[in-house]
Amino acid sequence: MWQRIQTLYLAVATGLVVALIFCVKSFTVGEGGTHADEVKYFAFIPYAILLVIAAILQLIALLTFKVRVLQMRTAVLSALILLGLQGWLVFDYLTAADGVLFSWTAIFPLLAVILDFMAARRILRDQLLVESMSRLRSRKR
Repeated sequence: MWQRIQTLYLAVATGLVVALIFCVKSFTVGEGGTHADEVKYFAFIPYAILLVIAAILQLIALLTFKVRVLQMRTAVLSALILLGLQGWLVFDYLTAADGVLFSWTAIFPLLAVILDFMAARRILRDQLLVESMSRLRSRKR
């Protein structure tokens, strides 16, 4: 399981998604540059729902290494959900009021999307290799 590079991609992506649950999304800068109010990703219910769904899909993709098609589909579905979350974060960033600063953790969904698509590509390559080998074996008999 861990010797496959796509498993490592999925593990890092899962770690990024789970880390988002505990990270701070933005904070409001008060007078004198003090941090007056921190907002976590999990505090906003739609973000929390998307993060929980993405985390569950990431775990399913990580643990279903014997069923490559399911692993690839859950990785791609998780990437699409995270892409939607990233779009929502960009929209929130563009419409934020003055004095609201976003944390650098706002790029975690984008990194997880890249890793998920890289993993899905490697899973597809493995699946095609297995299918071609089984086709060659069936011809010999």
